Amino acid sequence: MSDAMQSATERLLAPGGLDEQSVLATLSTIMAPGIDYADLYFQYTRQESWVMDEGVVKSGDFSIEQGVGVRANSGPKTGFAYSDEIELSALTQAGKVARAIAGSGSSERAIRVQGRNVGITPLYQPDDPISSLKDDEKVSLIKDVEEAARKMDPAITQVTVSLSGSHDVVLIVSSDGSIATDIRPLVRMNVSVIAEQAGRRERGSYGGGGRFGYEYFLENGRAMEYAHDAVRQALINLECKEAPAGEMTVVLGSGWPGILLHEAIGHGLEGDFNRKKTSAYSGRIGEKVASDLCTVVDDGTIADRRGSLSVDDEGIPTQNTVLIENGILKGYMQDRLNARLMKMQPTGNGRRESFSHLPMPRMTNTYMLSGRHDPEEILASVDKGVYAVNFNGGQVDITSGQFVFSASEAYMIENGRKTYPVKGMTLIGNGPDVLTRVSMLGNDMALDTGVGVCGKDGQSVPVGVGQPTMRIDGLTVGGASV
Repeated sequence: MSDAMQSATERLLAPGGLDEQSVLATLSTIMAPGIDYADLYFQYTRQESWVMDEGVVKSGDFSIEQGVGVRANSGPKTGFAYSDEIELSALTQAGKVARAIAGSGSSERAIRVQGRNVGITPLYQPDDPISSLKDDEKVSLIKDVEEAARKMDPAITQVTVSLSGSHDVVLIVSSDGSIATDIRPLVRMNVSVIAEQAGRRERGSYGGGGRFGYEYFLENGRAMEYAHDAVRQALINLECKEAPAGEMTVVLGSGWPGILLHEAIGHGLEGDFNRKKTSAYSGRIGEKVASDLCTVVDDGTIADRRGSLSVDDEGIPTQNTVLIENGILKGYMQDRLNARLMKMQPTGNGRRESFSHLPMPRMTNTYMLSGRHDPEEILASVDKGVYAVNFNGGQVDITSGQFVFSASEAYMIENGRKTYPVKGMTLIGNGPDVLTRVSMLGNDMALDTGVGVCGKDGQSVPVGVGQPTMRIDGLTVGGASV
């Protein structure tokens, strides 16, 4: 274990009088006969947020949270308990509760757990992003961005700038003896504006972030770029016409439009839905599920991305998992529990919101690989259709694969050219079906700017999405005009 990781481990355990041996001893008491697996998840988090609205810092929050989650698995059953006190008596009590819930109150001899460190190369250094700028520098940063956005156009009537950062230190000790520590910085900035003109009012929003310090937003004028893009989007929306409705060719832009891939296809490839056979992809490994052009991966190893971790929340090193290759379904994203029950290998996709939540299979950075077409060539191939470059969000039914997505920035395509912007456009379709309709893929794969948040079963985790420019034939577009 590196000095940084050893220091992180001590930071979590030492204040409560714990050490590695006492933690392993506690875990051993949970592993009574009948318990297949158990783990302890220690977490220490510092986080803050700043919001400037109308030229005034409306809120500034700072908090420190810490605790430990204790889990025991017996077959498909899970017992879970947590404590916000990291000390021996609380840990022991949580262990007893988790073991009892999992269905084993046996007093037979416990199984001794021997510790072994997971050999990983950490993605991140121990530097705390919250300390990367002084408080007055953070306020000055968001103030400069707010003032700049307001001055970009007379139509801008309201500007809100938010800045947030967190520093996570986690330690996962598992009954297989593995001990893994991870350090997880995370920062984000968002700029939201409202533009008014001729009685019309429209919004624009843009932002970014990742796993580094606040200085990232000062590099190459990045924070000012967010302001410019938010204003640009709002002004474009002032000029929008009503979106058409009907079945037509749709071109998706690169980067953030990968949120459609994440929601409509990605969730259906998570292990729990497939073990329970509630996914449209259940039992289809080896089958053709997409166009030959489509290769989709989930990769948690890309440094600095929101979805990237050195290890997942079960201590498994993250990896690049090929989900769909040249249209063929290759596998699912797995945590420990579902992988064991499905007789597969974990893929480093066990994630949880915090120590007070259970882990489950979740995406990290999910994206489609580039194709061979120039993006302009793709647009030129469309006689009439729509070009969606940004989305607000959407909904998907995992069982059926049906989805609905709302575009926040979209344009008509006429005679191979992007023409006027449209508003009120939704994309309606079926996840497994939509990938079979991909007819062209750009050579411009890009990941999003670092704003993705994924919700599942009441838990939120940071994720990344991405894709190249993509042509989809015969997708249903919802709009006001026909």
